[in-house]
Amino acid sequence: MPWLRFILYFIAVAFITWALTQMEIASPGSLKLHIILNESDRFGTSEFSPVEIIQAIILGFCGLTMWWVARFCTTQRPVAILFGGMALIFLIRELDYFLDRFVMDNFWQLITVIVGSLLIAYTYRHRRRIQIALARIWPSPGLTLLFAGALILFAFVRFVGHEPLWMSILGDDYRRIIKLAVEEFIELIGYFLWMIGTIEYAFQARAIAMAQPQPAARRRRDKRRHDAEGKF
Repeated sequence: MPWLRFILYFIAVAFITWALTQMEIASPGSLKLHIILNESDRFGTSEFSPVEIIQAIILGFCGLTMWWVARFCTTQRPVAILFGGMALIFLIRELDYFLDRFVMDNFWQLITVIVGSLLIAYTYRHRRRIQIALARIWPSPGLTLLFAGALILFAFVRFVGHEPLWMSILGDDYRRIIKLAVEEFIELIGYFLWMIGTIEYAFQARAIAMAQPQPAARRRRDKRRHDAEGKF
C-alpha cells in the first residue's frame, strides 16, 4: 500500500533527523561538522560527520537499487542506468576528501569526469530507449521525488550554502561551522528525497515488469509462436 510506505518514510526521516539533532544537543561537537585533523589543515573537514556518513549510505543504497532495476526490469534499464550513474557521481563527490587524501590530489575530479563522460555518451546513444522508458512510466511519483532531490542538491544548496552569503549575513560573527551545518542538513533532506524517489521508482518499475503484455504485444507474440509452430 503506497500510503503506508509514505507514512514509514515520514517516520524514518523524522527519527533520523531527531536523532542527529539530539546527539549534538546532548554532546556539543558530536556531529563533527568542523574538525581540524592537523595544524596545516586551514579549513577543517566535515567528512567524518554522521551526517556525511548517512549521505554516503543513502547514495550507495540508491545505486544498488538502480542496479537491481536495470537487471530485473529491462524496460526501465536505460533510465535506471542514468540515475544509477548520477548516484555514483554524487557518491564520488561525497568521498572527495578521502580520495584526495589517500589516493592523490583531485583524484575524485578525474573519476567524476570519466563517469560523467560515459554517462553522457550512454544517454546520447540510447536517447530513444530512454524516451520510451520514460513514456512507459510517466507520470511517476518516484521520478518526481528524484527531480525534487536533484533540484535541492544541484541548485538550492549550491546557492544557500555559498560561503560569501553567510559571511555577508553574519558579518563579524561569521563562523564556518554555521555555513557547514546549514549546507549539510539541506543536502541530507535532498538525499532523503532522492532515496524515497528511488524506492518508489523501483516499485513502479517492478509493477511494469510484472504486468501482463498489452493486447497488441500479445497478438504479435502469439503470431510469432504460431509462425514458428507452422514450420514443423
